[in-house]
Amino acid sequence: MSYLEYSVKTVPAGLRKLLYLNWPLALLLTAVAGFGFLMLYSVAGGSFTPWAAPQMKRFALGMVVMVMVGMVPIWFWRNMAGVAYLGSLLLLIFVDLFGAVGMGAQRWIDLGFMRLQPSELSKITLVMLLAAYYDWLPLKRVSRPVWVMIPVFLILLPTALVLKQPDLGTSLLLVFAGAAMMFFAGVHWGYFAAVIAMGVGLITAVFQSRGTGWQMLKDYQYRRIDTFLDPSSDPLGAGYHITQSKIALGSGGWAGRGFMQGTQSRLNFLPEKHTDFIFTTLAEEFGFLGAFSLLTLYLLIIVFCISSAMSNKDRFSSLLTLGIAVTFFLFFAVNMSMVMGLAPVVGVPLPLVSYGGSAMLVLLAAFGLVQSAHIHKPR
Repeated sequence: MSYLEYSVKTVPAGLRKLLYLNWPLALLLTAVAGFGFLMLYSVAGGSFTPWAAPQMKRFALGMVVMVMVGMVPIWFWRNMAGVAYLGSLLLLIFVDLFGAVGMGAQRWIDLGFMRLQPSELSKITLVMLLAAYYDWLPLKRVSRPVWVMIPVFLILLPTALVLKQPDLGTSLLLVFAGAAMMFFAGVHWGYFAAVIAMGVGLITAVFQSRGTGWQMLKDYQYRRIDTFLDPSSDPLGAGYHITQSKIALGSGGWAGRGFMQGTQSRLNFLPEKHTDFIFTTLAEEFGFLGAFSLLTLYLLIIVFCISSAMSNKDRFSSLLTLGIAVTFFLFFAVNMSMVMGLAPVVGVPLPLVSYGGSAMLVLLAAFGLVQSAHIHKPR
């Protein structure tokens, strides 16, 4: 035993867990949040209110939550997966019955000091339950039809409740994250091929149902699709958001216009500049270099999560870490694609950068699970 190993083993157990914390991951999360604080300060015209200051407080609270979750043994979270999933379902049902309405959608529970969005919580609890399910299920049964249908049902149940709010973006994230978990667990590729074929048929049905009595999407969701396919068809109406977003992205150039010098955001041409479209503000003010720097930080977070998962011999911990990494990837990939016109506008925030309480706290709690898996892995 080396002197370093002996020194670590002589440290009290609680403090030893802090030493085992994935500190590079924590620093990367802080760096990404720093981009968010900077941009929220900018879009408020050089003021910490009304967005930057509350975001900083939420991040500080979220980091405390992350460490606290990380200190709890991973076996506890494995045992709590079913309870967490059921709790998120009950919250989604509560939202459907009594939730607060905003911008035409019923997605929030008003707690007074903040608005809780249960659909954000469901993304993580779904990953937890699927990781626990495949940890329990013997490998030889993973691809058998009866054992494949169970996780499919577990995925579709919260997806249907979220889609009813309506929240198409989060519904798609739930489906993709659930499918990724099944893939990581070793489900045969033939099932995914069949789902892709059915997806093509479903997309065809969605377009065919427009304007009929069995229309499958809301009118505003069809307008988003139209805007995605041809933003110039209605530049002052449904295509306004993406048109202004592209102008902001293009005007940033290589190095940007400079901090707090973005015309699209400063003159309020850019919609939702502090939430869904905050990446375009960053790209306008700091250009390609700033946008690439943020993307690099995001990818490094994914790399650290994958590295932790691959080195973990516990199946639940490994699947959980990979699932959270995929969910995090989907967050920023969908948001960036959305504001660049590569995907329809579906209202997905940029993780740790966009203004919002529920998304940030839930995401940092999820990284607390990653920390728990890392701290308590067999050594």
